[in-house]
Amino acid sequence: MATPFDQPPSWVRDAVFYQIFPDRFAVSARIHKPANLEPWDAPPSRHGYKGGDLAGVAEHLDHLRDLGVTAIYLNPVFQSASNHRYHTHDYFRIDPLLGGDDAFRAMLDACHDRGIRVILDGVFNHASRGFFQFSDIAENHEHSPWRDWFHVDGYPLHPYLEDRPPTYEAWWNLHALPKFNTENPEVREFLMLAAEHWTRQGIDGWRLDVPQEITTEGFWEEFRARVRAVNPDAYLVGEIWHDAPDWIGERFDGVMHYQLGTAILAYAAGGNVAAELELDNPAYSFTHPADAGWMARRLGELEATYPRDATTAHLVLLDSHDTARVASILRGDRSSLRIAALLLMSMPGAPCVFYGTEIGLEGGTDPDNRRSFPWDESVWDHQLHATWRDLIALRHRHPGLRSAGTGAWADGGLFLMQRATDHETLYVAVNANHHPAEAPVDLGGAPSLLWGPETASYSAGMLGLPARTGAIWKAD
Repeated sequence: MATPFDQPPSWVRDAVFYQIFPDRFAVSARIHKPANLEPWDAPPSRHGYKGGDLAGVAEHLDHLRDLGVTAIYLNPVFQSASNHRYHTHDYFRIDPLLGGDDAFRAMLDACHDRGIRVILDGVFNHASRGFFQFSDIAENHEHSPWRDWFHVDGYPLHPYLEDRPPTYEAWWNLHALPKFNTENPEVREFLMLAAEHWTRQGIDGWRLDVPQEITTEGFWEEFRARVRAVNPDAYLVGEIWHDAPDWIGERFDGVMHYQLGTAILAYAAGGNVAAELELDNPAYSFTHPADAGWMARRLGELEATYPRDATTAHLVLLDSHDTARVASILRGDRSSLRIAALLLMSMPGAPCVFYGTEIGLEGGTDPDNRRSFPWDESVWDHQLHATWRDLIALRHRHPGLRSAGTGAWADGGLFLMQRATDHETLYVAVNANHHPAEAPVDLGGAPSLLWGPETASYSAGMLGLPARTGAIWKAD
């Protein structure tokens, strides 16, 4: 039965996503590369390429399957002149450095053969200086047939004279990112056709870049209608950092839930957080005081923002290509990282792991957060990797951890959640304090400790946790 138009696909609430920045994940010897690539292990630069490709992704799918990943969110893969590929040259061609269309087809098939879904990054607000229609305007000025595809203020365009403001509207006033004129029906149709094309190729949805920048009335409603007409189970998630209940249903299934992610970070840190890595963005703030009571209140606020069932369709993440890495935000503290992983994997929504987070990859803000994945396992944090793998497996085994609504509260210094279905009731408890804590909780006669330290205790209705730990019990 097809998914109702205004409802998210049922598979999303059960998914565990893994975000891949293609240039930095894995290199395949099967893909020919030009010269002048940066060494894989060298610190990343803003403009340099490492040479990661889609065949490399396909060759490392066993790592993802072992971790428990069931869906991949790929940063942009279309032809571009930037390592991050948010500067699109051709919306109908996979970048040759990534292996081109053939490598994409092979990777997509390999993912689907393993039961792993794939969503693409859709950058439809702006193109690039190398986009054909924009280049034609730069060459032919007001005589270009494409002059109304962009918001041009004057000629010549001078797209590379970055010491003066651009003479056209550009995202964040960056010369390299000319903004589409989506009021133009030709532009609108071009973008819709691009979305339909890749959906027909078999992708499982779209992560939409800066969607609030497109203010053309009905654009995203039409986008949803046309993508869902091709694939009724396509997942549409918007990169909206603030509260966005009005965007859910007729436009998107969910948003990138940075606000929940930063709440998790603030609480898990126990006061030991790298304030210098906080973004200049109120939706990505993790340095405020955050005890158990604050965490319970904040979670309640966020859940109240959306209809109950809608909370299961957000993409919930701790870090991404736009933030510092969680291992650096939490100063490499293993107890903080374990608590953050526990909370992420026990919250409603589709959790998303940024590549390398599972093995403790560090990194500051852009470009340092986009380091290459270290495939030399001797440098991995294997205990952290095991934590992520075990928690993801637990989430897959217990539907209660994927249910809507958390029933969160605080008591005795503990943060507590009841996560339940009609068939099971689970309790998640976290002690982010630097001393032991306990609270009264009725878990029944003989509850099972599903995950947590051996010193976690439950006796006579009293639940206890050592400092800086968390646990999950299944009620009797």
